[in-house]
Amino acid sequence: MIQEFKTFILRGNVMDLAIGVIIGATFSSIVTSLITDVITPLILSPAMELAHVKDLEQLRLGGSGAIKIGKFLAAIINFILTAFILFLIIKGINKTTKKKKEDEAVAPTPILSNEEILLTEIRDLLKK
Repeated sequence: MIQEFKTFILRGNVMDLAIGVIIGATFSSIVTSLITDVITPLILSPAMELAHVKDLEQLRLGGSGAIKIGKFLAAIINFILTAFILFLIIKGINKTTKKKKEDEAVAPTPILSNEEILLTEIRDLLKK
């Protein structure tokens, strides 16, 4: 049962789907950070100034109006590290499965008995 599970997990479709979900979730954090930490404050600050909102500095000090480029860069670094770790995992899995396929492909030639050798020679002579 464990061998069947291992075969199922290492099948290409399952691995592709798992990688897609992980990369998608990590990339989603980049997009979310870009919107909430960079774009929204860039749009919010001029809108507040146009509306003549008082205490704009207090709003910025509170963090809701400040551009948080550090959080955005952290999301990008997190994405790059996640992608690199997945790359290393897949590289290891591919190496293991490749070696396993090579081992299966190179089957040792069977040792023939004297009778089989004689019959093979007779067959070859009859073909001629």
